[in-house]
Amino acid sequence: MRRLLVSVEGQTEETFVREVLRPHLEARGYFAVNARLMGNVRQRSGRGGVRRWPEISRDLRRHLVEDPRVVLGVMVDYYGMPNSADGGWPGREAASALPASQRGAAVETAIADAVASSLGSSFDRRRFVPCVVMHEFEALLFSDCTAFASALESLDLAPQLQAIRDQFETPEEIDDSPVTAPSKRVEGLVRRYQKPLHGPLAARAIGLATIVRECQHFGRWLTRLEQLGRARS
Repeated sequence: MRRLLVSVEGQTEETFVREVLRPHLEARGYFAVNARLMGNVRQRSGRGGVRRWPEISRDLRRHLVEDPRVVLGVMVDYYGMPNSADGGWPGREAASALPASQRGAAVETAIADAVASSLGSSFDRRRFVPCVVMHEFEALLFSDCTAFASALESLDLAPQLQAIRDQFETPEEIDDSPVTAPSKRVEGLVRRYQKPLHGPLAARAIGLATIVRECQHFGRWLTRLEQLGRARS
């Protein structure tokens, strides 16, 4: 049996892995599923954004080398990734010229290639499974606006959340403007919104099956993790 470690950007995603993904994936073959904040985020004096790739890359390689059996997942926002040459994530700058629907997958491929290249030809690429969430974690929560509103203890907001959702083909496309990013839209409706508290609550209320159905990019990542959990080697 394999162990799964998911490297995440913030405390909301950490709780999501622990409370939502862990029971689901441990039931599908992993003996342990854990999350770890990228680059010891709790030790940082400043918050926000994604750390530079050289720092994150060292962290990821260390986990993969220390435990040859671990499957290492990543959940990270495309929106907050550095894209400059100095510290930019692989593929991030080039992906900005692609259609929005292709950007996440392009960066995931570039990240996976960079990690595999740094670890040599003997590295089993299946052990590293990145997921680039296009905008923010909150986008996933628009998969079921009634359940989202219920988790916020504000059922009357369901129509307003649904109106936002209906502007996009999928929740994952809710955009990346500093004003209209998913979290900003929620904060505009719920002044007491606390992402680390309400985000995982809403995800549990919505359920993985609905999130996967509505958010196919995320769903493909989860399917890959499920398949690796069931694999014998």
